[in-house]
Amino acid sequence: MLSALVRASHPEPAIAVTTVAALLAVGLGRSAPGVAAAAATVLASQLAIGWVNDAIDAERDAAVGRRDKPVAVGTLSRRTAAVFGAVAAVAMVPLGFLSGVPAGLVAALALASALLYDWPLKSTVVSVVPYAVSFACLPSFVVLGSGATPPLWLIAAGGLLGAGAHFVNALPDLADDARTGVRGLPHRLGRTGSLAAAATLLLAATATLAFGPPGPPAWTGWTALAVALLVLPVSWLLVRRDPGSKAPFRAVMLIAVLDVVLLLVGGLSV
Repeated sequence: MLSALVRASHPEPAIAVTTVAALLAVGLGRSAPGVAAAAATVLASQLAIGWVNDAIDAERDAAVGRRDKPVAVGTLSRRTAAVFGAVAAVAMVPLGFLSGVPAGLVAALALASALLYDWPLKSTVVSVVPYAVSFACLPSFVVLGSGATPPLWLIAAGGLLGAGAHFVNALPDLADDARTGVRGLPHRLGRTGSLAAAATLLLAATATLAFGPPGPPAWTGWTALAVALLVLPVSWLLVRRDPGSKAPFRAVMLIAVLDVVLLLVGGLSV
């Protein structure tokens, strides 16, 4: 059951988001216990989101033959996933308050927003909102835990990055989601519209992270912005020649990675 629980927790994004939070906490000078508290909070939140998501989506995942989903294939019961999700969500609250009351409240808001995406907002036109809110809360939680006040540019950049991530994350599942009645904003815009939305939002996040911190933009910001402005037009030219090309998807993924790097660098200047 342990292996199934791990796979149902969406381990890749859980580890990635937790790592980003831990690195940001280290960069902001938090002590080892403080870094551990921040990482544990984010990890508990991510585990709760993943388990609850798979419990809610079990029937849809089974209907489209998702063999990578333990609940859908029956190696993990829906009840077990839901119980572990609830336990992780409850555990996140006291862990969040280890970073202080303001940080704990922001962590709780991030989790509540993400769970609202799992149900009922995933299938609505406002499906992007929970991603924007939860991602904006992530750097805010870590900064508040360090005793500083998160600047508006950092909050905005987190929200833009999260909104862009929503469209990127939905792209591989558009067809399967359509078959099972999921009608979030990416599904309404379609593949081309979602790619354009993701590229626009991630480019805006790049610009915010490059020009938001005080003082002249660092070379990292200029470099990331230049790369983004270069790869996006090239990827769209490639997809016009080959409609099946994955170049646009790879381009927005590259920009997302650059934005995470800038988030870590920019967060150190608060």
